[in-house]
Amino acid sequence: MVRKVADCRRFPSVMNCTLTISGEEDEVVRAAAEHAVSVHRHEDTAELRREIRATLQDEKVLAYPMSGPPPPEGEIFDL
Repeated sequence: MVRKVADCRRFPSVMNCTLTISGEEDEVVRAAAEHAVSVHRHEDTAELRREIRATLQDEKVLAYPMSGPPPPEGEIFDL
């Protein structure tokens, strides 16, 4: 299963929030909704959770081969 990411940096605000949440989709939606309510003062509604779910991105991870030379520094792979 691909991990999902919610990243406040993608949505500029007066708070300049830098929180990033990653994990399985349902747990990220739940945690991001709790964060939106407690920090950004949104109402926890079904619409808010739909909007959060729509903005999630697949997590990008650094992947290194089991043998052979390491990949170029900073190379990112989708898993």
